[in-house]
Order: sequence, then structure tokens, then C-alpha cells
Amino acid sequence: MARIAVIGAGMGAMAAAARLAVAGHRVVVYERTETYGGAVRRFERDGFGFDTGPGLLTLPAVYRDLFVKTGKEPLEDRVELVQVDPSARHVFPDGSEVLLPNASRAGVVSALDEALGAGAGGRWGDFLVRAREAWDRTRRPLLEEPLWPDWQVLAGKEPYPAVPHKRLLRTRRARTLAEIGFWELRDDRLEGILMSHALAYGLAPWSAPASAAVLPYMEHAFGTWYVRGGIRELARAVYERCLQRRVEFVFGAEVTRVLEKDGRAAGVELADGSVAEADHVVADVHPALLRTLTERPLDDEGDVRADPGAAPPTRFTLLLALRGGREPGAAHRTVVHPAAPESEWDFLASPGGDEPRCPTVTVLRPGDPALRPDGDHESVVLSATVSAEAVWDEDGTVQRYTDFLLGAAESAVPGLRERLLWHEVRTPAHVEDETGSGSVPAPALAAGQGRFLHPANTTRLPGLYRVGGWSHPGGGLPHAGMSGALVAGLIVEGPDFRGSQ
Repeated sequence: MARIAVIGAGMGAMAAAARLAVAGHRVVVYERTETYGGAVRRFERDGFGFDTGPGLLTLPAVYRDLFVKTGKEPLEDRVELVQVDPSARHVFPDGSEVLLPNASRAGVVSALDEALGAGAGGRWGDFLVRAREAWDRTRRPLLEEPLWPDWQVLAGKEPYPAVPHKRLLRTRRARTLAEIGFWELRDDRLEGILMSHALAYGLAPWSAPASAAVLPYMEHAFGTWYVRGGIRELARAVYERCLQRRVEFVFGAEVTRVLEKDGRAAGVELADGSVAEADHVVADVHPALLRTLTERPLDDEGDVRADPGAAPPTRFTLLLALRGGREPGAAHRTVVHPAAPESEWDFLASPGGDEPRCPTVTVLRPGDPALRPDGDHESVVLSATVSAEAVWDEDGTVQRYTDFLLGAAESAVPGLRERLLWHEVRTPAHVEDETGSGSVPAPALAAGQGRFLHPANTTRLPGLYRVGGWSHPGGGLPHAGMSGALVAGLIVEGPDFRGSQ
């Protein structure tokens, strides 16, 4: 039985802890805040409840597998999973809109043809076929296996089979997600739907590689799910599974140093000066913080990955308490597309200026009785991808973004301003306070010269492992769960572990 110290109680860390405990190891989790879940939190006030992190789940099979592998009680005995149908309502600046059914290619094609004109659905359906090919090519190395030592293979050739595009005397193929939209979808509204999938993960479509096509494919193929009571209930279920497997949690315990002995990780030192010895250390923290905890390089010279220097985009969120219940037939998720989508890159790259530059706004209306005082009220979450470099401690900046999101959401929520009782603002500063980083990690993607890969789960310091959204295979709830499985496999089976078969 090995002693394992886990830094942080995020979803990836807890997924690893539960699996390691089942394998017979003694696991202690040290979390600097007073609760578990990382970014998967809940805000409560006056009988209203809100998910402040992710509001929907894709690939629930990842957490089903976690519960199967860590005990006889399946995930569905701990939480109620509900397929969201329609998967999303998209509202466009020209007044058109479309309701996309959940996990139905034929239904999506039909809905797009009816709402956007004949041929729109066919172009989107053809795109999904190509996206599936990219998924099939990258699924195992990017999600189910530890990062290959020769990761440059993943960084080079683009796995998305882009359609040749003739322009003047040249034939070109899409290299970015935005180019797929422009050359292959050929409709501003279809482009907006495509780009919204990248923006939901904090990715800028103008720089994200074409392989990001796997993101809408994941949602199409595996469906969009909601956890009754909010996604925070999923975090609670994983936490309770850890407790059942005798994982120990120490909250309010900030780790200040990873201890070394004989050239390998040997435990952690806490802010109060106490020391916890361990045979392995698993860290669910930002790469920059992990470097300060070790005071040594953790990757070979020339290794990439996902610490590109510039701050990645992050999210600005509003939590709305509304009087009046949700109207019948209201969509759980509405995506409000901007009037000038070409300015959204400016919005992300240049936070200065007097006005926000037209972000895509996501409106979540779960209609969940657990998140409202009674049937005469409603809780709503608005969010947009924004620049992490904006100055969020200035009241004027926060107020401008607040007004913009409220204005955009009026097309999704009837009578919004008249119904508004109060709102809470969540800036990147709140995310940083809860998770240690103001930005949100995106899933790992192939191609793009390796800029969209994440550091490997192993490090140059034997016995020290990375887990969670800032390590392979990247951010997002399913990816965090997969990183936990990979780290547990590497510790239990050793460096030759190659993933689940």
C-alpha cells in the first residue's frame, strides 16, 4: 500500500483519488479552500441556486465508468441524469432561430433545413461526418492514453479531412475552425453554431485548429446531459464516493512545497509548516503554480504544450434571480449570436475600449425545482467567453459587461428586465479565487503545432504526477475524469500503462 498525497480537490483529483483508494492505496487530499469540486461550485441565495462552473455534461460514460470501477453502486443511483432536449436553441441577429434536437443527426439536419433554408442541414450533416473521422483518429491518443513521448506526431498533421477549397489559382484546406465555417458551411449562422462550440470551452475559433471539430461532434454523438439539482451534484457524488473508499480530505490546507528525497517526490509541505510524507504526489493545479511548488523544471527542454504565455480566454458570468416561472417549452440552453461576429476576436484579444465587442452569450435556464424557491421564480445563468486580460476590478468594466449580457439575454428570456429581482456577477477573479487560475483550460486538440496539447501526466520528477484540466487530456468535465483514470493507471500499473483497452 502506497501513501499518496493529492494537491487540490478538483474533479480530476477526486477521480484519481477514488480509483487509487480502490487499488489499496492510502490517499489524502489537501485542498486550500473549504470545499471540493474545483470550478464545479454552487452559489445560493434567498432560495435560488446556480451552477457557477459548467452547467451541462457531455460524455457521461466517463463518470459511469468511474463509479463502476470504484464500487458496485452505479452513477445513476447517486445522481439523476437528464438528456437536454432540444440540445440548444440558437438565436441569430437577423431574427432567425433554430432548435437543435439532442443526439439526432437526422433531426438536426431537418431542423437546420427548415429554419435556415434548404441545404443548410446537409452542409452541417456532411461536416459532422468529417468531424467523426477526426474523432476516430484522435480519440484514443488524446483521451484514453497517456500522452505519447513522441507527442510531436499529434502536433503535426491535421486529422480533420478538410474539403479542398479553390481560391484563385490555389487550392487550400481549412486549418482552423473558423476556416471550416467560412469555406465548408458557407452560412453565417452555421458558422456561428460551429464557433459557439469552441467558445464554450474558452477557445478562439480563429486560432483553434480544424481538429476542434471534434467538440460539436462529441455533443452530437453522445448527447447533452443535465444533472438534476445542478452539476454540483455530480461533484458531490464523486466526493462521497471518495469518502466511501476511505479517501481522507483536509480542507483549508494550502500546499507550499513538494518534498523531494533521493531524486523523487516524497510528500508535501503545508502553509502551517507541517509535512506529510508520501510515496507519490498528484497535483491538480495550474502548471505555473506547480513549478513554484517544485522550484525545478518538470518537462524536458523543447516540450510544449499548453503554457503558451498569453493568457487564454476566460468567462464572465451573471447569475439571475427572476420572479415568475419559466414558460412552457422554454429551451434549457439558448445561444445568442452577436450582430458582428467578426469582432469577437477583437473582443477576446483586446479588452480595452468603452464597450464590449459583441460576444456570443449562452443562457442556461434549467427549470429545476431544486434551484428556485418555488414555481413562481426562476434561476438563470448567463455567460460569455472574454479576455482574461481585462481589468475586472473596475466597476465600469463589470457594469458594461453586465449590461451587454442582460441585453443579449432578452431575446432568450421573455420580460427579463421586468422579472429581475437581483443578480450576482462572477468575474475571472472569482474563478481564480476558487481554482487558483483566472482562466479556464480547454480540451487537448491535435495539430496546431502542439499549442493545444497539455503537459503530460508524468513529470521529470519521479513520483510527481499532474491531473485535472491543466494536464493531459485537458479541460472539461469528461476530460478531467479521464485524466484521473490515466494518473491512477500510471501509479498502479507503472510507466508502461497504455490506457484502458
